[in-house]
Amino acid sequence: MSNERGQCKRRIHDFARSVRNTGTDRIADLLAEHYHPDAGWHGPAPFDELAGREEIRQHYWEPLLESFPDLERNDYILFGGEFRDSTWVCAAGNFVGTFENDWLDIPATGHATWIRHGTFHRFEEGKIAETRLFIDVLDVLRQAGYQFVPALAPEIVAPAPATVDGILLDGADPAETERTLELVEGMIFEGLESYEDEGLDGMGMDEYWHDDFMWYGPAGIGSTRGIDGFQAYHQQPFLDAFPDREADSDDIRLAEGTYCAWTGWPSLEATHLGDGWLGLPATGKSVEMRVMDFWRREGDLLAENWVFIDMIDLLDQIGVDVLERVRNDRQYL
Repeated sequence: MSNERGQCKRRIHDFARSVRNTGTDRIADLLAEHYHPDAGWHGPAPFDELAGREEIRQHYWEPLLESFPDLERNDYILFGGEFRDSTWVCAAGNFVGTFENDWLDIPATGHATWIRHGTFHRFEEGKIAETRLFIDVLDVLRQAGYQFVPALAPEIVAPAPATVDGILLDGADPAETERTLELVEGMIFEGLESYEDEGLDGMGMDEYWHDDFMWYGPAGIGSTRGIDGFQAYHQQPFLDAFPDREADSDDIRLAEGTYCAWTGWPSLEATHLGDGWLGLPATGKSVEMRVMDFWRREGDLLAENWVFIDMIDLLDQIGVDVLERVRNDRQYL
């Protein structure tokens, strides 16, 4: 592992730990310590893209900290790598805080709330030059008592890796890293892409996943166990709805040790052609999907997969404006 990558990982680790003691009066100092002034920021709807440290502070961090004044960030995965000559660090975990003031027009509950996050950071000269962030806004709505779509599987607060070894501050064996990346790339570009020709049964997922692997999906979809559970409650309904989906081979992908992560902006393009996904009729609309995945390999197969999808953005593209519905009806559904 390069010394630069190790320093960048520790920067993200320190940043995450500092959130607990940072209120709206201190967030500007924290961002100045870690971010370039003109850093790019790509987030989920309704934030989308922010330009520069001041926009990131004003439009994302300050409203979040006002709504969750005791916010802390607990990462359970953190590692880094190089992609296209740039150093990246990725992390996944939960923000946790008391929902004291309305956020994104979601009525405050006064209760502890878990906000799932997945994040990629690109570094230049030791500071963050670009962030790609997913937070599960639909799951915050679920915890606040709203239900817009029938979940396909149980919606849970996703746990840390079963092996409790996801924070890789000291690097990992390069051979293990290459083994992990090859397995994930094989699954994406050979297994999943074979659906059009081979169908679900011909995709050979048992070549890539443990029989009892855990798939931790976003709100609206839920989490599944095992290949059969994954195919029944996510993969088959998703492929029925978006049969022509195409992945972008330019997506950022990182691996370190037995962990791998992948994201694009967007990651997939597809047409909403099938009825029934999340209880919704087909619209025939072309959509772009923002997706981020984290995997843990165990032996020769993948054992766990944490998945982030910008569901607010995706639902909006097929005619379901979730946040507008909240604004128009303040009653719990």
